[in-house]
Formats: sequence, structure tokens, C-alpha cells
Amino acid sequence: MRDPRYISSRDNPVVKALRVLADDPRRQGQALIDGIHLVAMALARGVSVARLLVSEGGQQNAEIVALQRRAAGVDCVILRDGLFREISGVSTPTGIAAVIDIPLVPEGPIPGDAVLLDAVQDAGNVGAILRTAAAAGVRDVLLGPGCAGAWTPRVLRAGQGAHFSLAIREQVDLTASLAFCCGTSIATVARGAASLYEFDLTGPIVWLVGNEGAGLSAELIAAASACATIPLARGSESLNVAAATAVCLFEASRQRFINKPAQGGPESNLKR
Repeated sequence: MRDPRYISSRDNPVVKALRVLADDPRRQGQALIDGIHLVAMALARGVSVARLLVSEGGQQNAEIVALQRRAAGVDCVILRDGLFREISGVSTPTGIAAVIDIPLVPEGPIPGDAVLLDAVQDAGNVGAILRTAAAAGVRDVLLGPGCAGAWTPRVLRAGQGAHFSLAIREQVDLTASLAFCCGTSIATVARGAASLYEFDLTGPIVWLVGNEGAGLSAELIAAASACATIPLARGSESLNVAAATAVCLFEASRQRFINKPAQGGPESNLKR
């Protein structure tokens, strides 16, 4: 393991670069991940780690020491506790963070399920949707303009490591991208559409998910193969966008589970 460097000054160039990175990770091509869980996940998934950051207090934590050993050969910086807290952005950080290279996204068509996010602005919602997508076995997530940055610290914390199981594309023209998706596109809307539970979801599905307040754009709704809504109890107006996405993805998972082995050929996977 390389001998770690100790940094105590806010004016240190490394610290200044970390602040810029946290604000605009995609432009830098790198992201700042914070916490034992995320760092361990990144190392386990073979994500390229450019730099390890450890607080003074973190050096006393056995899990952090073990992670340092696993990252032998990676540039390691020790930050005084107060400075680490500023960089971390959380009030009680665990004491370890890392700068990672944002994984490259494969080119070409998207053959299976995908989730397309249209101006989903809340970082917690974006992170929760990424986490749900990974848990449901969806690999491809596309974020249109106006979405919270996928690799920003708040989204990374909410994603809990899901990023490392996904192919995430940002600032995508969602309508144009439908041409590269092989699944049937379903626009999720709050009302005025067929019930989600009337659809056959056993084939590849491209889920179109809209903004927390305004919903999907009219253009995306028009471009979708079908529209679906989740039936709610009387008096309920709508679901949180992350909760609604989870209902959709796991309804598809449920249908596929009960329909194993897969029946039929490549016919249309919609029925009403």
C-alpha cells in the first residue's frame, strides 16, 4: 500500500478538486462516493477507484482499515475529521470515501427492460428508482434533461450501490431513444389510462416515468405504445414517483415469476 498523504487545509488543491467533483461529477468523468457500504460495493464490483479518502478518526475503524488493504496501490489521502465532514456532506460520516471513474455505458440497442426518467428532479427519488431498478433486474436506466444527476452524492447515497449494477445514461433525448429500445414502451400516468394489472408484462418493457408534479411530457406519452395507471384507493390522488416505479417493476417481476417457463414467441406483449 502506498503511504497515505495527510491533508489539513481547505486550500489544498486536492480538497478544491473534490468540491468541484461533488458539484458536477459527470463533467469530470468521476464521482465521489461516501461510506463503508458504497466503497466496499465499488471495490467488489471492480469499479475503477482513483483515490481513497479516509478521515483521521476513520483510521481507527477496523472495516475501514480492511478496505484500505483491499485498495492497496490506490492513492490514499488522510483528511482531518472536520475537513472530511465538509467533503462528505453528511453530519456523521463513517470516515471513508473514494473518487471513482464513472463507468462507461455500452453502445448499441437496449435489448431488455429499461426505465426512462423524464425530468425527475428529486435526488432521493432518482436514487430510489435506481435502487429499485437494480433489485428488479432492470439494467438500463436513461435520464432525460432536468433529472437530478445520477452520480451526485445525494443520488449515490439513495441508490445504495445500485449504480454499479446498472448502465446509466444521462441527458438523453428520451423520445429519440425509444428507437433503440427493443421493449414495448409504457407511459405511466396518474389517471385516464388502462390499469397496470390489465397488461401482459412478461416481455421486455420500457417504462416511461415522469416528473413528480407535472408527470410525463405530452411528447413522450404520444410516443409510447400504451399508457398505464396504478389503481388507487378512493380519495388518493397519486403515488410518489419512486413508489409508483417500484409497483410497476415488481408487477412485471411477479408476472414473469408465475408464468415460468416463458410461453409463446415474440408476439406483442400487450393485451387489454
